[in-house]
Amino acid sequence: MEIQLQELIDQIKKDGVETAEAQAAAILETAKADAEKIISDAQAQADKIIANAKNENEKIVKSGEDAIRQAGRNLLISFRESVTRELKAIVGNNVNAVYSSDDFAKLIINAVECWSDKPEVEELSVILNSNDLAKFENALLAELKTKMLGGVTLRANDNFDGGFRIATDNGTVYYDYSAEAVTDMLSNYLSPKVTALLKEAE
Repeated sequence: MEIQLQELIDQIKKDGVETAEAQAAAILETAKADAEKIISDAQAQADKIIANAKNENEKIVKSGEDAIRQAGRNLLISFRESVTRELKAIVGNNVNAVYSSDDFAKLIINAVECWSDKPEVEELSVILNSNDLAKFENALLAELKTKMLGGVTLRANDNFDGGFRIATDNGTVYYDYSAEAVTDMLSNYLSPKVTALLKEAE
């Protein structure tokens, strides 16, 4: 009887130990799986954070590069506009200097002689502002005396500051040699050449 009881006790102990070991192994396996999942999730989250940070950094870098490029373009445009303004001012000063000198009368005389020699031109008007007409009238009349007998006339018009205009066909056709028109024409002619020089210097 004692032997059977002892065997029963031993069996109960054995079964209890095996059950405990099985439960411990299951708990350990579950804990291991949970730990691996936590590590995997943490790694995925870390990878996501790194990827987002990389994307954000690339956006910041690209935005900075774009801003630098745009600033460079703006600076170049501003510089070219400044050069164009300076060029026009220089051309304008030179045109005004010629138009206010004694060479102005010679310039008009040469233009009249060229125009009046054209067979299709029957009459020709030279138009100046009142101040220039008063200043250069005597010199023009002295040089253009024979031309004026052939239909060349001098007229005043204060719609422009300096220079002159030539009118033909009873005033229906104008050729504008005013200071503003000549300055614009020369500036437009020189501007591409200056731009080409600027590009060579880049």
